[in-house]
Amino acid sequence: MDIEIVGEDPYGRDAYAKLFDEIMSDLNKAVLIDRVRLVLRPETPLFIFTIVLKAAPGPKTVGDIATVRKEVGGVHVTITEERYAPDILTALFNRYGRQGVTQQNRFDLDVTGAEEEAVAGITITSGEEDRRELMGAVWRTMPEGIKNRKTMMTDNVITVVATEEILTPEMVAAGREEHVLMGGSADV
Repeated sequence: MDIEIVGEDPYGRDAYAKLFDEIMSDLNKAVLIDRVRLVLRPETPLFIFTIVLKAAPGPKTVGDIATVRKEVGGVHVTITEERYAPDILTALFNRYGRQGVTQQNRFDLDVTGAEEEAVAGITITSGEEDRRELMGAVWRTMPEGIKNRKTMMTDNVITVVATEEILTPEMVAAGREEHVLMGGSADV
């Protein structure tokens, strides 16, 4: 994750870079992020946080995040994205019961009596949870007292404009400029 901080205070820039990185890493969301640009203007006060995700959050199925292959008597699943392992296991338990799922190790599962297409098609996440958690992490990074926020989202670019004061059209326009600069659409 590449973090760029724009602001006058070198201590503030370093502190925000570290805080943002720690929060995203703690929530296991850093893996979703390609680039970040934080504009810090505490004298205004105005804070603009723009995140470019590696991919737009969308629904993910077992087949998107694991290798699924037919075997005698069922299906073998090899989880390729570790962060989804608990969700895949839960979904398989819910559909096939604990007795129908054998966990060989953390990433290899056998599902008895299952069809490859049915297992591959199980939806694990809608993508909205990732967006909500990213937004929560951004809000935690902002200073205390920030009450007024405007969020702009375009595919894989999320921008939050925030202030303690009244959110003016100029502040929103500055946020839109940052959003476009990072690859987002101007019509947000």
